[in-house]
Amino acid sequence: MCWLASGIVFGFAALKPVLVNEGVFGERCPSDWNPEPDDGGEFDIPCPEQDLRLNLFFVVGSITTNVSSLVAGAMLDRFGRRVCWMLASLYLAVGLILMGNAFAIPEFDGYLAGNIFLGLGGTFIFVPTFQLSNAFPRYAGLVVALITGAFDASAAVFLFYRLAYEASGKRFTPTHFFFGYLAVPLLIVAAEWTFMPPSAYQTTPEIEQKIKKALDPNLDIHQSDEEIRDDQTLWKVRKQRSRRREEKLHRIEAVAGGEEEREERMRAIEERQEVSGIWGVLHGLPAHRQMMTPWFVLILLLTILQMLRMNYFIATIRSQYRYMLDSEVGAEAVNQFFDIALPVGGVVSTPFIGFLLNNTSMTVVFLVLTILIVIIGILNCLPYLWAGYATVLAFVIFRPLYYSVVS
Repeated sequence: MCWLASGIVFGFAALKPVLVNEGVFGERCPSDWNPEPDDGGEFDIPCPEQDLRLNLFFVVGSITTNVSSLVAGAMLDRFGRRVCWMLASLYLAVGLILMGNAFAIPEFDGYLAGNIFLGLGGTFIFVPTFQLSNAFPRYAGLVVALITGAFDASAAVFLFYRLAYEASGKRFTPTHFFFGYLAVPLLIVAAEWTFMPPSAYQTTPEIEQKIKKALDPNLDIHQSDEEIRDDQTLWKVRKQRSRRREEKLHRIEAVAGGEEEREERMRAIEERQEVSGIWGVLHGLPAHRQMMTPWFVLILLLTILQMLRMNYFIATIRSQYRYMLDSEVGAEAVNQFFDIALPVGGVVSTPFIGFLLNNTSMTVVFLVLTILIVIIGILNCLPYLWAGYATVLAFVIFRPLYYSVVS
């Protein structure tokens, strides 16, 4: 369910042509505006006023998704995954109902509020899913990579809808889609109350403590043994306790791995920390002191700038290339390529990101980030179709890499 909801609002570039075609915020256009494309494009061209309002629609959703992560994390620590997922289902349902009614009732403007709730629902789904890595300590890195990939892949939801919208001759309206998508929060609730455990998965240190306890033969001896007078009976009782302890150890090791495997995993973690070159640089400092250091301030400023650039690019890619290429067909081609490349790029680039983070220092990682930032900036200024495709390719690699590095 994660990939169906966590980052749905970031598929805006694929949904925007549908919104324009459905006349969302079209009342803001002047009466003499001609929405028909002049060179064979498939969808209508929004007027500047409508375009700005649609971009605001995306901005409020993306800001909500990012800012609410702090609230979702705090609630996860305090109340656990189950409460977060129940809230996520509620937020998603409210957002979908608002969006569906906004399309069904022309007088009801619920688009901005609906997208805010979709962003909230995505965050409250996404943040708790990182705990799933604790369920599979032997494959924690793979699980985290899959979760991050699912977040990027969720942008494809609106792409699939747009394709269905086109294939149906525009009869599969947004009202049908958003009301039909209410099945997703219902499935999340059903999954949470059927096969998901009620409490959080135990962390690696907690599992290690259980293993130590299961290895301790002294636990086979209880004070109540003094009441047993027969040595044969006492031996059988303690043997049963020993067998249960060993069975418990085997069950834990089936999940966490054997002793050699756990030691190898710890060595790998220590090697990654050593390679990073900065591990432990802020250890021992209180939070307010950490936030006053250049480590935090500079990364915060970089994050603000790059989030602004990334969200601006997602919201305006079609408008940018319509202007630079002076062609609706060219802009449409770049937009369609981006719609596919964004979710696919997040998944395909996962092995590259994992290799980079696990085997190189933070200096090298940030050098790669800087090179990609410069490449995107240069390519995004060139008024050529090939440059548009190249910009998209660089962007879909940079975006998941940046999220992973900052994390």
